[in-house]
Amino acid sequence: MDVVRTLSLIPLLLVATLPHALAQMTNEDVVSMHGHALTIDSHIDIPVSLGTDADDPGRDGPMQADFPKMRSGGLDAGFFIVYVGQGELTASGYEQAYQRALEKFAAIERTLQRHPGQVELATTPQQLRDIVHRGRLALAIGVENAYPLGPELEHLEEFYRRGARYVSLTHVGHNQLADSSMLRSASGWEAVPDAGGLSATGRRLVSELNRLGIMVDVSHASKEATLEAAALSQAPVIASHSGVRALYDHPRNLTDEEILAIAEGDGVIQLVAFDSYMREISEDNATAMGAIREELGLQGADWFLRASQEQHAQLRLRINDLDERWPRATVSTLVDHIDYVVQLAGIEHAGIASDFGGGGGVKGWDQAAQTAAVTAELLRREYTPEQIQQIWSGNLLRVWSRVEARAQQ
Repeated sequence: MDVVRTLSLIPLLLVATLPHALAQMTNEDVVSMHGHALTIDSHIDIPVSLGTDADDPGRDGPMQADFPKMRSGGLDAGFFIVYVGQGELTASGYEQAYQRALEKFAAIERTLQRHPGQVELATTPQQLRDIVHRGRLALAIGVENAYPLGPELEHLEEFYRRGARYVSLTHVGHNQLADSSMLRSASGWEAVPDAGGLSATGRRLVSELNRLGIMVDVSHASKEATLEAAALSQAPVIASHSGVRALYDHPRNLTDEEILAIAEGDGVIQLVAFDSYMREISEDNATAMGAIREELGLQGADWFLRASQEQHAQLRLRINDLDERWPRATVSTLVDHIDYVVQLAGIEHAGIASDFGGGGGVKGWDQAAQTAAVTAELLRREYTPEQIQQIWSGNLLRVWSRVEARAQQ
């Protein structure tokens, strides 16, 4: 593992402001400490064209998380996401969702075949450790939105065979299994007014995930669905990419009650570096961002899915230019959310996610090449190397191992 790989990404000023016990550390020392940690990002979205000449993660291109950026930033492993947006609960809706999920699985498989010397698929925690130990990047698979599993979960075992090791109950909008924390409206995203939790099939899904050894993911689920899933699951559950409601009142963020329920079952909350989950976006700020999207030709409700990776990169750059007037969330803001979970529930229940490729990224950690900046901020706040290892991967691997053990009983 290259222990000097992000030297230029950690400002010397940051090292100078470390607590006195660490104040004598050089930039090289901080990067070396980061390089010796096993780092996992639990949520990286991918385009359906991943692994083609157009969107090859083997080159340093427009994606926030490609293999060169992961290498230079010291990011050892990531859950690549089979995401399908919520559609109608009809036979045609389910079939379209299933086909879209298959396209994402195929994109991941194509990428693995294209870069056998760089990256390998991890389907167990030990496999992930072994892959990283061999000097390769580890790729795991998460499914975001259980909707494409079908009305009777008919595709669940297939998804497991293809490598899925966590499944989120919902995305934006209720599905056949659980209620979502948000609904889509003509004006954007709205909180769900009256959510009911899990359906009967949703409760069966939790049981089936436990049986197979797939982590139950409650990110995007309503409070009622989250609490019900945490209580029902016979293994720890995760929130693969969520924030803290007490720090910013956004419907996608978790309440203290939800955080404590996840922790009580020995689960983990992967705190997400998502700007709009961490700060108020004013009407003027939203209008300015909308104008940039329009200039780039990114219009309509589905612009996010239609945009090329180059357009996404241009959009990020243009929005970053607004920072002087409307400051974005930062790495420090992200670690505020980590601190909150640590203080409320214990360090055993905090992890890290970027949501790169899905709208994620904050000032200072806008791409995988900047990953060491998160470690530097944790060091600045006096987390020990052992605690940083816990947060970056140890807690998630513990949960995954417990889920795996429960399935083998």
